[in-house]
Amino acid sequence: MSEILTKPLTAKDFATDQDIRWCPGCGDYSVLKQVQSIMPELGREKEDVVFISGIGCSSRFPYYMNTYGMHSIHGRATAIASGLKISRPELSVWIVTGDGDALSIGGNHLIHMIRRNFDVNVLLFNNEIYGLTKGQYSPTSPEGTVTKSTPIGSLDHPFNPLKLCLGADSTFIARTMDRDPKHQREILLRGSQHVGTSMIEIYQNCNVFNDGAFQVFTDKGSKLQETLFLEQGKPLIFGVEREKAIALDGSTPRIINVAEANEGELLIHDESNRFQAQLLTSFFDDPKAEGHLPRPFGVFYAEERHRYEEAMEEQIKMATKIKGKGNLDQLLSGSNVWEVD
Repeated sequence: MSEILTKPLTAKDFATDQDIRWCPGCGDYSVLKQVQSIMPELGREKEDVVFISGIGCSSRFPYYMNTYGMHSIHGRATAIASGLKISRPELSVWIVTGDGDALSIGGNHLIHMIRRNFDVNVLLFNNEIYGLTKGQYSPTSPEGTVTKSTPIGSLDHPFNPLKLCLGADSTFIARTMDRDPKHQREILLRGSQHVGTSMIEIYQNCNVFNDGAFQVFTDKGSKLQETLFLEQGKPLIFGVEREKAIALDGSTPRIINVAEANEGELLIHDESNRFQAQLLTSFFDDPKAEGHLPRPFGVFYAEERHRYEEAMEEQIKMATKIKGKGNLDQLLSGSNVWEVD
């Protein structure tokens, strides 16, 4: 029998023949391209990869990935993905969701999936607006945002997604943006390599209903002053000439001049330090506010912890070893029953 030769997979192998139905200029195109580009590096067959989404513009993602997938219901992608991972733990499972889908109707599902630490990858597209339903404010819209549903400004205090996820004991949190494809690709690969729930927030521009929401972090004239790119083991430095740094005054972060810093004063990024991650997720100031801190991008926190599907498999083996094969009839007619006259 002759040996069957198979060609290595490429990004094109993960693209479908479906017409992409996003608005021209939408940030989703960038994310789709980068996700397709990293797929061959996972070392997986297309049949072993699954994309699950909820409802929203981003949730059309499974149509454009030549893998298994499901366009599910509003806010429930995390619950469906959890069930899939329990039943088929060997699959590479990806969840594509938006700030409305994940943090509003899907908020409870999200935090419980995170605390259970299923080995799945979450891509949270954050455009600070409801795009699919035509421009209502979302859980991440800043206070005072004027939309069709808040014509004189939103009164709600917005969610800080990564701070929320860290509070749910996430084992991997990161942030990137649609208009920085190189950085986005690096973060997607890091997330895919994490064993556990990787939570990646992606700043994604909605050029129809919330154009320019993240412009200060993407424009060449302001990006270097307003962004802080995190690198493991390196000082937290930013600025046009990388002249600024982050230091701690007790437990309070402050901006200092690198040239004037004392030895050991610069804060060094440590992905394993949960306290430091809590500080970094709190760098969420309004960029227009005086004395505001830069917005961090990169991997904030990463740790290894037992996963739900792994623990469940171990528990089943233990229970089988102790009691042998289960008996459903005995369970249903056990001692914890009563009769109603």
